[in-house]
Amino acid sequence: MLRLTWVQPEDLLGHELRQAAQDGRSPSRIAARWRAAGGPDAPTHAGASPHPASRYLRLLAEDLLDELADLPSSLAEDEPTDLARIRAACVDWPEDRSCEQTRARLEAAWLGRAAGCLLGKPVEKLPLEAIRQLARSTGNWPLNTYFTARGVPQDLLETHPWNRRSASTSLAENIDGMPEDDDLNYPLVNLLLLQRHGRTFTTSDVARLWLEELPAGRAFTAERVAYRNLLLGLEPPHTARHRNPFREWIGALIRADIHGWSNPGAPAAAAEQAHRDATLTHTANGVYAAMFTAATIATAATGTHDVHACLRTGLTVVPPRSRLSHAVRHAIRLAGTHDDFDTVVDELHAIHAATYHWVHAVPNTALIAAALTHADGDFTGSVCRAVSGGWDTDSNGATAGGVAALLAGAPAALPDRWTAPLKNRLSTSIGDFNGTGFDALAQLTHAVTHALTDREAPAR
Repeated sequence: MLRLTWVQPEDLLGHELRQAAQDGRSPSRIAARWRAAGGPDAPTHAGASPHPASRYLRLLAEDLLDELADLPSSLAEDEPTDLARIRAACVDWPEDRSCEQTRARLEAAWLGRAAGCLLGKPVEKLPLEAIRQLARSTGNWPLNTYFTARGVPQDLLETHPWNRRSASTSLAENIDGMPEDDDLNYPLVNLLLLQRHGRTFTTSDVARLWLEELPAGRAFTAERVAYRNLLLGLEPPHTARHRNPFREWIGALIRADIHGWSNPGAPAAAAEQAHRDATLTHTANGVYAAMFTAATIATAATGTHDVHACLRTGLTVVPPRSRLSHAVRHAIRLAGTHDDFDTVVDELHAIHAATYHWVHAVPNTALIAAALTHADGDFTGSVCRAVSGGWDTDSNGATAGGVAALLAGAPAALPDRWTAPLKNRLSTSIGDFNGTGFDALAQLTHAVTHALTDREAPAR
């Protein structure tokens, strides 16, 4: 029996009830109807419940999803998705300046993103305490290098098994180049996007490119729902809203790096570019997370700012009364207050874990900001803190790694224990990039950025 993940109505309904409570709607009556009919809660970790619902429950779930979409939100004024309203809310919207980007910095960024992702892959979906126990059992705590199964007691592995899809490729003893991951696929997709459409791409351009180049099975959560919506004939930005309870999750954030890489010194342009990408699949805080990341990276790409200035710039494109802004600012304050990062993580989990799914953009973006702040932008410190904090470990490691590697400035500045196992080789199902080296990807990214800059420069 095929249980396709992230699209079954009976599974989406539970997630949408939670989303409604978070974004200021009042779903209690609809929730009561669902429970009275015997409707299940949303799956805790997997993308689909193990057994299909009855035809009655499935039809009821579809009706209730539409009813939930019609409920008014008390947060609508503070958390807009429209770019003009976002800009109006951000009184310190940043100014853009032109800046030269180097191939070495871009290669470091690609490598840093890959290494951070790889570090987090084997412990994705595991609870925080399991991550700590697995690392401690091999003397790798505080986290300082890739996870290994060597030396882990068997009873601990039985209680907390590694991520089943990643253990064979991402534990230290198994790494043989960078395995495929959506956290690397999306930068590749967006590289194609810029090659074909330039910086003035539209959200519809993103949609068409996905249908041409992104295998449906390589899209998850909000991306898979939006993909389904495109095939149903819906157009952006409605693709982000229709029966999509994952629209504030982390998917748009993990697509944001190349928008920052291609706009060094121009955080506003990077954020606007990320917005056009994100609104295919996300709304409100899911979009802000992508804009924050793109603006942070565009600032880091100059090589002239420390991580704290980069994060401050990132916050200037986030509506200040939004949940994301409050969470990130609080996380940065926590990271600046406590010497022990475990204390920071415990506080973040105490605040967010009961409210948000482990893939939601709000807690994960906060954790990334806390990790970068606490590590003062150091590469090893940043990726290890981001992954050791749990939640979406591979995505958080990837984003933190990309930012910290940009600040490091060159591949040689990254410790060899992180980059050597990558063997300058990336596996992917995107385009003809499979087997491409990170040096080649840096060259392609550098070339497209300079081609866009030359194309958009005013005639003399």
